[in-house]
Amino acid sequence: MDNGIFLNYAQMEKTLTSAVLADILDEMGYRQQCMTHDIRPVIPFSKFAGRALTVLAADVYEIPSAPYQKELKAIDALQEGDVLVAATNGSTRSGFWGELLSTAAKIKGSRGAVIDGLIRDSMQIKQMEFPVFARGYSPYDSKGRTDVIACNVPVQCGGVLIRTGDLIFGDHDGVVVVPKEIIHETVTKASDKVSGENQMRKALENGMGIVEAFNKYGIL
Repeated sequence: MDNGIFLNYAQMEKTLTSAVLADILDEMGYRQQCMTHDIRPVIPFSKFAGRALTVLAADVYEIPSAPYQKELKAIDALQEGDVLVAATNGSTRSGFWGELLSTAAKIKGSRGAVIDGLIRDSMQIKQMEFPVFARGYSPYDSKGRTDVIACNVPVQCGGVLIRTGDLIFGDHDGVVVVPKEIIHETVTKASDKVSGENQMRKALENGMGIVEAFNKYGIL
């Protein structure tokens, strides 16, 4: 259960797109809900939808006596359907996320991870088919470079404010954040728009002109 409604994340991944969700959010007055374009899928054309679990990380300049502790606790806190969202302030000092964290998250039922910094072990992540979105890659370990300082707090990731419980949707075009208060309304309207797009596409394929089709369906 999410916010009193059941969210079928697999169905969302199958039927929705980031573009459709962004259009609906625009119509609803939420015009800054897409992460910056440089946060890209490690696996091209991979897709995920899930509930955000946030972590806040910061650059550090000494090796702690007990590294990784808050990061590991965040992974253990993941529930089925969660997407881990790590805000690193765009840090490029380390590959903050890697193969073993992906394995642990996947086993917990996580649907993906979004890192606004760098990741490593990209080949292994691709092989396990776990959706990870990030700015790029670095072989450096995060120990003594980047550390989690808080979990389940509001974070800014990819230019968007995200709270635990928000809906996170990612595909090859980008990552969209739907505030938790409007998830049901947004998803319902997005599903309706997909239906309208399908009808308009069929009309175009049957020879209807684009002007006539737009005037009829009001979709683009």
